[in-house]
Amino acid sequence: MFPAEMLRQLTVSALCVCLVACEKESQVDRATREGILIMGNANDPKSLDLQVVTGVLDSNVMRSLFEGLVQFHPSDDLATPAGSALEVTPDETCTVWTVKLRQDAKWSDGHEVTAEDYAFAYERILTPDLAAKYAEMLYFVKGAEAFNKGETKDFSTVGLNIIDKWTFTMTLRGPTPYFRELLKHYTWYPVPKHVVLKHGTIGQIGNPWSKPANHVGNGPFRIKSYRRTDHIEVERNPYYWNAQNVPLNGIRFLPINNPYTEARMFRDGQIHVTYTAPAEVVDMMKKNHPSVLRQEPYFGTDLFRFNTTRKPMDDIKVRRALSMTLDRQALCENVYRGYVPPYGLTPPTRGYQPPADVKFDIAEAKKLFAEAGFPDGKGFPRLKLLVSSREAAATIGAATQAMWREHLGVEIEIEHKEWTAYLVAMQSLDFDICSGGWIGDYIDPLTFLEMWSPGNGNNNTGWVSQPFADKLAESFQLTDPSERYAKLKQAEQILLAEAPMAPVAWRSKNYLIHPSVKGWNPLLLDCHPYTSVRLVPRKKD
Repeated sequence: MFPAEMLRQLTVSALCVCLVACEKESQVDRATREGILIMGNANDPKSLDLQVVTGVLDSNVMRSLFEGLVQFHPSDDLATPAGSALEVTPDETCTVWTVKLRQDAKWSDGHEVTAEDYAFAYERILTPDLAAKYAEMLYFVKGAEAFNKGETKDFSTVGLNIIDKWTFTMTLRGPTPYFRELLKHYTWYPVPKHVVLKHGTIGQIGNPWSKPANHVGNGPFRIKSYRRTDHIEVERNPYYWNAQNVPLNGIRFLPINNPYTEARMFRDGQIHVTYTAPAEVVDMMKKNHPSVLRQEPYFGTDLFRFNTTRKPMDDIKVRRALSMTLDRQALCENVYRGYVPPYGLTPPTRGYQPPADVKFDIAEAKKLFAEAGFPDGKGFPRLKLLVSSREAAATIGAATQAMWREHLGVEIEIEHKEWTAYLVAMQSLDFDICSGGWIGDYIDPLTFLEMWSPGNGNNNTGWVSQPFADKLAESFQLTDPSERYAKLKQAEQILLAEAPMAPVAWRSKNYLIHPSVKGWNPLLLDCHPYTSVRLVPRKKD
């Protein structure tokens, strides 16, 4: 078995040899000819049930199998083209929204997609028994939070009203002029009521409706084959309302969790688009093959979560000291490529600048550590840093482990877990410190802040702050963007001051893409609409 460093060097060296295709038709050439896009996707999705998944990897698959009321645009981050709805229109207060569905939209088994399916989907994700981690996304709807928390058992108290088979309204908790942007996220997609109830109950965890043999969606593709740890392949859905204009015949998602293996497969003509590109590959490709390297802004933040329910992580001074001794500039220059050292949690967006409260200050950190009872690290317990099995996570973990040892005199043990086990441990607070990240669900600072509210399924720190929650609640009633952003900035200041997490880097997206892939443009959320992607075979000499 080669050491990991040797394997990396061999991979990079092999990539340097050539990226010129051989005379023999490669797997990518054949797939291009057949209209099958091959994508690296790092790991298997947690489930094919879009209402119980939470991750980017899951989303990549879900967006091929389902469609929401509006879609992602192939090149405009803020555009919201029509999806399964013909119209999604607000009243003058942006509080009541009326949805008119397409009457030609169908599920992949030929059944009509109706307003009842959307109402059922929203009731299901909010049903407490399902314990959906992303239920909070629907808290924008009036009464949704109370229903999800079991404060009321009657779904009619939720602000959703079916007008007829193709029309329904949603009454929100407050003015939400950016509501169409929210609807692009898969938590707002429908699920097939007739299929879910055929195989189980509305709130049943593990309902077998989402098994590949039973699966039904309303998106441009449907499941063709699924072999865990090997691939998911989807094929064009003939019942999709716009099937005749879908350029691809299918997509094959490959769960390759080693980025060097993925890069080698790209070199060997086995993948059209990689999920990522590690630092060494970025450097080499930038020099030798820049045409296949993409480095693009990405609306995401790498961070460490602190388990505030465990000692000594329940101490703000300990958490702040650990955060202050992260040399983010060095991490971005030497470990990441293209990432930006953060000065807040939320990446800057149009109209919003996060508070500049994230700093590298060794002296202040040492002072805080001593005040917490651990001068020069003496008496500090040996904690564990949970990381996923991905190579990049382990590299960042090792670098920060060294920083904490040097600056605070503490030893942090790195604990590796396979992706699914890592998610379970993080969500059950079975960790001391956890490496992770957050990609925005929509382009607004609220997507980075609301997850830290009390009881949110994506908080995963045990941290609770009523003043923080109050600032968020106040922002929900504001329509003026500058006033709303000011309130959100106050909430972020509270979050950064109490440090239940430590921002590490603002992300960029580094990956490799084959020249045959067209219609794949830079997007802040990296949510490329597959209905706009096409494959063009290379010309033979």
